[in-house]
Amino acid sequence: MKKNGLRIMCILCCAAAVLSCAGKKSRYEAIQAEKKLVLGTCADYPPYEFHTQKDGQDTIVGFDVEIARAIAKDLGAELIIRDMDFDGLLAALVSGSVDMVLAGMTPTDERRQNVDFTDIYYTAEQGIIIRKSDAETYGASAASLKDTLIGAQRGTIQVGIAKKEIKGVSDADAEKPHTQIKELPKLPDLIMELKSGKIDAIIVELPVAENYVAVHRDLMLASYTFKDAEGGSAAAVKKGEAQLLAAVNKSISALQASGQINRFAAAAIESVEQ
Repeated sequence: MKKNGLRIMCILCCAAAVLSCAGKKSRYEAIQAEKKLVLGTCADYPPYEFHTQKDGQDTIVGFDVEIARAIAKDLGAELIIRDMDFDGLLAALVSGSVDMVLAGMTPTDERRQNVDFTDIYYTAEQGIIIRKSDAETYGASAASLKDTLIGAQRGTIQVGIAKKEIKGVSDADAEKPHTQIKELPKLPDLIMELKSGKIDAIIVELPVAENYVAVHRDLMLASYTFKDAEGGSAAAVKKGEAQLLAAVNKSISALQASGQINRFAAAAIESVEQ
């Protein structure tokens, strides 16, 4: 009786587990049912995403946001935006706090281990912001930054570029902290560090750098740039959510084919410069 009872209990538990898995909705199905798409972003990165005042209210705008709105519309869902530190975005995606990440993010091999990325929707070069007073010192050559203190946003590919291409760090040591690279979670904090003389330069994507320089007249762009060897920016979804990934890719493809992404980018840049 005990053996039969245990056997019956095992069968019932297995059946319950199967029913539970069968009843669990994918994120795509949940978005369709709830009519809400939750976007995770880090809104300190103009023209990708940034804060502005609209009708007296703080509003997150930018061309990543417009891309996300188009994706939400295609999904028949309302876009909900959650602003957080860049280095917490993928953790929020894995935990299910957000459905999708759009934040000028590069799909590195390390990130691909934890999430799935869409096709590339935008590519950009990396620029260097310096003080105008340092134009002759750091403005002409990347080699001039070899022994300087460089700022980069924590969790971004710019940290790796600063280490490998400017400081000459080997791949084996690329994950270790560097005494001449200051990492902060927010770009505005790095800008203040640069303006106050606490760091000598900031590495950041060129469109973003151009917008910060336009606002801060005591800053300028160095004459050299760094290519994005990783291939540009992509949206991220939770690993294994194939249906949602396909839907987002379909929207991105349509936006690219129509030239809409470039128009979104141009409008965002113009908005920042006003």
